[in-house]
Amino acid sequence: MAEKSPPAWAKTALEMGPVLAFFVAYLWLKSRVFTIGGTEYEGFVVVTAGFIPVFLISMGALWYLTGHLSKMQAVTAVIIVVFGGLSVWFNDPRFFKMKPTIIYLLFGGILGWGLLQGRSYLQYVMEGMMPLTNEGWLILTRRLMFFFLSLAVLNELIWRTQTEEIWVYFKTFGLTAAIFLFFMTQTRLFRDHSTEEDEADSSSK
Repeated sequence: MAEKSPPAWAKTALEMGPVLAFFVAYLWLKSRVFTIGGTEYEGFVVVTAGFIPVFLISMGALWYLTGHLSKMQAVTAVIIVVFGGLSVWFNDPRFFKMKPTIIYLLFGGILGWGLLQGRSYLQYVMEGMMPLTNEGWLILTRRLMFFFLSLAVLNELIWRTQTEEIWVYFKTFGLTAAIFLFFMTQTRLFRDHSTEEDEADSSSK
C-alpha cells in the first residue's frame, strides 16, 4: 500500500487514543470486580482485555490512513497482544505491567546490537524525519539505547514497589513525558550534526 499523509491530529489521536482510553477505563473500573464464567476478574484485567482490540483497531486504522506501520509499531502490537493476553488468560496483571520492560529492553538491545557492528538501526527507521550526519546518528542511537534500558529498569522498579494506580499514571503520562523530554534535550546534537545546511549549500550551487 502506498504511503499517505493524513492530518497530523488523526495520526496523534490513533497513537495516543488507546492509551488514554485505557487510563480513563481504569479509573472508572479499578475498584470493581467482574465475574465471568465463574472466575472473578479485577478491573485492571478487564480493562487490559478491552485495550488489546482497541489498540489493534487503532493500528489498523493508522495503517489504512498512512499506508504504513513502522517496525517499532508492529513489534509493540505483538508484545501488547502476547503480554496482555497472558494477563487475561492467567488473570494476573503482572504480565501486562511487564510489557513496557520487555519493549524497552528489546528496543535497547536492538540498538545496542547495531552499535556493536558500527551501525545505527535508528537511522534506518527515522532518517527521513531528522537530517543528521552518520556520526550524529551513532551518538543519538547510543544515547537512546541507554535511555530505553533506563526506562526498562524504571518500569520494573515502579510496578514492583508502587501501587497499581501509581503505575497506571506512570505508564500513561510518565513514560510519554520522559520520551518527549529526552528528544527535547537532544537539541544541541540536532544542531551540531544537522545536514540541512550542507543540503542547502549543494542545492544552491
